[in-house]
Amino acid sequence: MDLIEQIKKEAETFHKNSKGSHGWDHTLRVYNLCLHIGKIENANLEILQLSSLLHDIARSYEDKSKGQICHAKKGAELAEKILSKYNLEEEKIKKISHCINTHRSRGDNIPLTKEAKILFDADKLDAMGAVGLGRIFLFAGEIGSKLHDKNIDINNSEEYSKDDTAYREYLIKIRFLKDRMLTNEGKKLAKERHEFMANFFDRMNKEVDGEI
Repeated sequence: MDLIEQIKKEAETFHKNSKGSHGWDHTLRVYNLCLHIGKIENANLEILQLSSLLHDIARSYEDKSKGQICHAKKGAELAEKILSKYNLEEEKIKKISHCINTHRSRGDNIPLTKEAKILFDADKLDAMGAVGLGRIFLFAGEIGSKLHDKNIDINNSEEYSKDDTAYREYLIKIRFLKDRMLTNEGKKLAKERHEFMANFFDRMNKEVDGEI
């Protein structure tokens, strides 16, 4: 079994109790996006493969600490320990650690390498488009939110409440992701996915008023 397959098996064990909106399938989609963008951007695919497989292994730490532990930082630390067991070169481990540590949209660390920028973009792209819509509605269901509120006041609503709808997540965060992409291919894909989501919510707002 090659290194990629070994790491894939080990990384999956960290997602046994993950919620559907942020489970192992998210990691696999990010993995595929990294390969797609990486080939176009002429990046180091091994670094991307290992980084994407390990980028969310610390999500459970962040969830259990209610955000006190940053899953990107903790994930980078865990990844270094895992990769060192396979005698991977120290330089590669540092590059992978940097990718994981800087992939979070709310983090203070900035992706500096080509591979880190690609992982950042791939992770954000999975929050957009048809998949992104599915994820934010799934998350809303996980926390018991209502289906929709087209008149939501985002400044007077709370996270993890019945008002934390998919539309609220779109208004607060998702609609701005297209402007945060770091690679040319990421920007292209983000534009398409953003337009899909914007059109969806335009229609949904009309449907709840019986216009369509």
